[in-house]
Amino acid sequence: MIDSKDFDITALAHQFKAIGDPTRLQILALLGENEHCVCELQSAINIPGNLLSHHLKVLRKAGLIEANKRGRWIDYRINQKALAALRQSLPPRLQTFTTCTNNSSTKEVVA
Repeated sequence: MIDSKDFDITALAHQFKAIGDPTRLQILALLGENEHCVCELQSAINIPGNLLSHHLKVLRKAGLIEANKRGRWIDYRINQKALAALRQSLPPRLQTFTTCTNNSSTKEVVA
């Protein structure tokens, strides 16, 4: 169970809501690999620019990603501290769990 003294429950709820969208999860997956500018994200996800901007804004407001302005361009990266706090807010058994990829092997996934 989450101890409200250790976590800001409202902020956590906002973060979980932000990652509750498949497109935003896809953005986080891409940013988990490397820092990307908007044009790279848009070509990888293939959604209109205004919709991508909306999703990036939601993730930024939730504190899950950070932006670095580089001239006219903005590069985005995952906020590792925020993601670690989100992971730590999960019950211990959900922080690391095992999934079956096929009948003969298993894979450990860290949330």
